[in-house]
Amino acid sequence: MQKFFSMNRKIMSVAALLAISYAFAQKDSLGQKNIEEVVLTGQYNPQSVNKSMYKVEVINAEQIKNMAATNVADVLNQSLNILIIPDTTSGNSTANIMGLDGSYVKILIDNIPVVGDTGLGSNIDLTKLTISNVERIEVVQGSMGVEYGNGALAGIINIITRKNASKKISLRALVQEETVRDTYDIRKKGKGRHIQNINIDYNLDKNWFANINFNHNDFNGYEGGKNGYKFFYTTPTDKRGYDWNPKDQLDGSALIKYSKNNTTFFYKLSYLKEKFYYYSPDAERKPLNDGNGGATYLATDREYNTDRWIHQFNIQSKLGNIRYNGDFSYQSQDRKYFDYGYDVPNRQILNENQEQSYYKTNVIYSRGMFSNFLNNRTFDFQLGYELDHTSGYASLIAGEFDGNTIKRKIFTYSNFLSAEWNITDKLSIRSGARLSLNDSFNNQFNYSATAKYRTSAHSDIRASFGTANRYPTYDELYTYFVNINHDLQGNPDLTPEKGRTFGLFWNHVLTNTGSWKINYNTNFLYVDVKDKIDMILMDVNSSTYRYYNLDYYRNMMLSADANFQVNRLSFGVRASLNGVSQKFDEKSAPSDINYYFQAGANANYRLKNWDTQFSLFYKFNGEEKKYRNSGDIKNPVFDIGTVQSFSMMDFIISQPFYNNHLEFSLGVKNIFDVTNLNDTTLSSQGHSTTTSRLSFYGRSYLARLTYQF
Repeated sequence: MQKFFSMNRKIMSVAALLAISYAFAQKDSLGQKNIEEVVLTGQYNPQSVNKSMYKVEVINAEQIKNMAATNVADVLNQSLNILIIPDTTSGNSTANIMGLDGSYVKILIDNIPVVGDTGLGSNIDLTKLTISNVERIEVVQGSMGVEYGNGALAGIINIITRKNASKKISLRALVQEETVRDTYDIRKKGKGRHIQNINIDYNLDKNWFANINFNHNDFNGYEGGKNGYKFFYTTPTDKRGYDWNPKDQLDGSALIKYSKNNTTFFYKLSYLKEKFYYYSPDAERKPLNDGNGGATYLATDREYNTDRWIHQFNIQSKLGNIRYNGDFSYQSQDRKYFDYGYDVPNRQILNENQEQSYYKTNVIYSRGMFSNFLNNRTFDFQLGYELDHTSGYASLIAGEFDGNTIKRKIFTYSNFLSAEWNITDKLSIRSGARLSLNDSFNNQFNYSATAKYRTSAHSDIRASFGTANRYPTYDELYTYFVNINHDLQGNPDLTPEKGRTFGLFWNHVLTNTGSWKINYNTNFLYVDVKDKIDMILMDVNSSTYRYYNLDYYRNMMLSADANFQVNRLSFGVRASLNGVSQKFDEKSAPSDINYYFQAGANANYRLKNWDTQFSLFYKFNGEEKKYRNSGDIKNPVFDIGTVQSFSMMDFIISQPFYNNHLEFSLGVKNIFDVTNLNDTTLSSQGHSTTTSRLSFYGRSYLARLTYQF
């Protein structure tokens, strides 16, 4: 299989270069269609971001290109109040919003949730979501349980892909090469990061549009404190392998869209194949019995394979005056693994065990919305339904479970209703409610209220209140890991968590008839989660842990940002202050608020005659403090742990050629060379621990060649 992916990398590179060569022969010029920026998330119908009832952060394709990002995790790393949490052992990276992990953040592609290990839309690995065909990314922070149901507690990340083009045929080909810290080698099982992409848009006629997209991302791992897969000496021990394991991703999508009069529909098929490599830290010395004292070194390594299919059909139409928007999707994700014996000195696979599936999820999903019943601009309401049938299993390797396989089927059906009233030209309000029926948990009821007031022609204030719930995961329900040293168990009696948020947002835009524009925002957001699930140390002497609905979590955030645009220069600054309070139980835990600070800046400048683009991105994450319990539930001992502060900075230079058909970019990411962060927020067996947590693989350099016509 390694040969398969190596061959694919070569094929993709050659195909991209051939596409570039072919495009040189084309005489069409780049056409850019000036389309007003619209948003989809939380709307009755797509509309201007300024008219949205919700505060929506939009990251458009131009911003993404300037970042030289290759996946959604790269893009969101620069967003305020979003922290990307990497797991170097699994290769997954999830989004943390308002201090809540990926279980509380719902990830959508074209307004439908994405299948993942723990269900639909939650704990999604953002490195598996490429941005080669992304039109924009919409982010809404705060609970949106009425619109999006389970798991939409901390926020929504909605990835909108391109579904139109201004020309008859458009082609975009890209090759991007990156170092991994100070290592790079393009050869098979080499070093660095190697990305190739081809995207083709085709307008068959005025009604039909088609798109096809292929992407290959080969990350060869980061050795860090280890010595790579070739290392085999007996001393030092535990040094074989990687701190950040290698993985190879190949994904593609195809879309066909029809649009005529009041009806638009599209069908989209997406496929991802990921190979993730784990190398045993030790290689066992085995004598050759050749009479000369010869020996070789054998290791048992493991390869993880993920296959993900997403089928999506969307239709938008009018039934008389009534607008209908319907989504239908079938999704599947299957994670497999196999072990193999490896002769390290001779670089030879000796044997392979049979591949086994250990985490499988199948989803049937549908969502439908009806609006514009009254055909009235003053008052409108929306009726909607959502159904989610998720089935699958988790085997022992995915976690420690009681038995070999935990099978689970969950069916959720929801109805939601909201009404929007434009009271005056300046004031609009919307309220809504959702009832969710679930065959495994009690019925859940969520509600929301939003208001928007236009204080002037260039300024508005938004207020929002919403609730959402989160169902327990496989691990929280069924984990069972008991031996002589540990007793860690899930809890099948867990109940869904309940969250609510309140937000207040002010936006103001200043422009003149010349070339400058200033936009600034002030935001306040409050979130609390009741019955929060956490692993509790029951007895410090026996190391007994259980999952319980005990925690109460609160986060208050005050943020401000300002964006300036003058001629060819754009510049933005932003800052936020978060206060977090978490009670482990109502009786004994402290409820003090711990604060942490974030700040960021970005700048873009384009030279007048050369069109050279300079892009700079900076983000500071302040020291984060958390209470930790180094005792047990009977005799709690609370003190404060910290997560080290750090700064990230990227700098990219892009130079277009040949009437903007060709673009060459150079850049450096993670300029401050951040790798490990000190983390003292963890507790273990009655005492506090300090962990050096690997969060990044340090400074890297990139070169990118793009051709489009």
